[in-house]
Amino acid sequence: MDQLQRLTAGDIVHLAPELSLVIFAVILSLLDLALPRSFNRTWLGWLALVGLAVSAAFVIGDIAALNPADAAQSVEPITLLGGSWRIDDYANLFKLLFLGGTALVLFMSIGNIKDEDIPHRGEFFYLFLPATIGAMVMASSGDLITLFVGLELLSITSYVLVGMHKKRYVSNESAFKYVVMGGISSAIILYGMSFLYGMSGSTKLVQINQALSDNYASFEPLIYVAFFMLLAGFGFKIAAAPFHMWAPDVYEGAPAPVTAYLAVISKAAGFAITFRVLYGIFGIGGLIQQNIHTDALTAISVVAAAAMIVGNAVALRQKNMKRLLAYSGVANAGYLLVPISTHYGIVHLSNFSELFFYLIAYLFMNIGAVAVLMVVSNSGKNENISAFAGLYYRAPATAVAMVILLLSLAGLPVTGGFFGKLYIMLGTLQMHQYWLAAVMIGTSVISFYYYFSVIRQMFLRSASEEMPISRSLTSQITIWICTAATLLTGFFPHVLLRFVETIFSVQGDMFFK
Repeated sequence: MDQLQRLTAGDIVHLAPELSLVIFAVILSLLDLALPRSFNRTWLGWLALVGLAVSAAFVIGDIAALNPADAAQSVEPITLLGGSWRIDDYANLFKLLFLGGTALVLFMSIGNIKDEDIPHRGEFFYLFLPATIGAMVMASSGDLITLFVGLELLSITSYVLVGMHKKRYVSNESAFKYVVMGGISSAIILYGMSFLYGMSGSTKLVQINQALSDNYASFEPLIYVAFFMLLAGFGFKIAAAPFHMWAPDVYEGAPAPVTAYLAVISKAAGFAITFRVLYGIFGIGGLIQQNIHTDALTAISVVAAAAMIVGNAVALRQKNMKRLLAYSGVANAGYLLVPISTHYGIVHLSNFSELFFYLIAYLFMNIGAVAVLMVVSNSGKNENISAFAGLYYRAPATAVAMVILLLSLAGLPVTGGFFGKLYIMLGTLQMHQYWLAAVMIGTSVISFYYYFSVIRQMFLRSASEEMPISRSLTSQITIWICTAATLLTGFFPHVLLRFVETIFSVQGDMFFK
């Protein structure tokens, strides 16, 4: 309470990105309750997009304030609530990713969500806002308490969104599984945090690191226990093997836009806290000289390799497109863990830019692929890979866009996915992690088979029934935005990388005091 009383009007301005979403979410929920049931709720989706745009404008303002035009002027990151809340470039970049991805998911939902599928369309639109607030809180957290609050806000809202298909048994089943497994993973994370608090007497990342560094010999076994509990809990949130078993069922049962949200925004939020916590506690200070540091990186490398191998191997046998994308997401979680496992070095200071570049590429290619799936499934009421049969002859432009998106997921040039994997692999080679680079290459080759099986359906198979493809304007725009972004990040990857590396500072944004 003492820290809350010290908040000034200027401090509140720095919380504007989150507060603006809170205001929009409350207003939209009240409007939804007040309006008659017969009233069209689609416009609530447009208002939610306005809220996301307002929040993004505040985030961009924070980025401009932290990065003045005069490079000689150094601006320190802003801390609030006694260091529990940080406004730095690390958080701001993730917030832009969350807001942009959520906007694309909401935009492709407008005009594609039917009352017979989701009776409460108003709730469907504005529930994305508190979920995104939770992700943004996670990105800005410098304290275990605020981190856990954001994590639970995102998780609980996601549970509701997954079960929005109230009349479908598979949706109810997947939502129940998600709640149970999500609750278990949250308990594991909380238990790991309790060990850290017990050893340090603090919930702030910097103070925990300092206390563990000073008393490492006394607490070594408990430090290992805390680390592995956090790794297991975070592994669930990012759907990395062997903590991935919930993902295929949940992706299959959720509405297509929610599947895209879980695959991209929820996963990115998991990586935001994984990177922040594992480096903020175990990757700086005196712990770098201890065994826990090396063992932690080894454990993350093993989880990354397991995710790449299991995700790609199991995807080979999938017939349902959502389940295929779920296992593809497991494999991509492994690729995204690689930069975290390689750590920083004199010749390797680009961990974050490698991770963030691939997250952006993954956002566009995954949301675009789900948008195409939504178009195909809405036309044929079928989410299997066979639903893509003859798509080139029914909707040539959509089929070409899907080819580009799948080539990016497979990591073929010249796409954003190719350069994302390339930069990560080069980072592993710089740090002499040759076995991890070999796993990346081998599993990427395996992925060609199941991605090309979809392409084969579109071009070399004919549909049993010539069903017309019904495409709304919003879904078409979403598909082509994602396709264009996938190509642009492939042709001009250096532009995005230079932007991230110019803004992000290892010393200021990660190794904070």
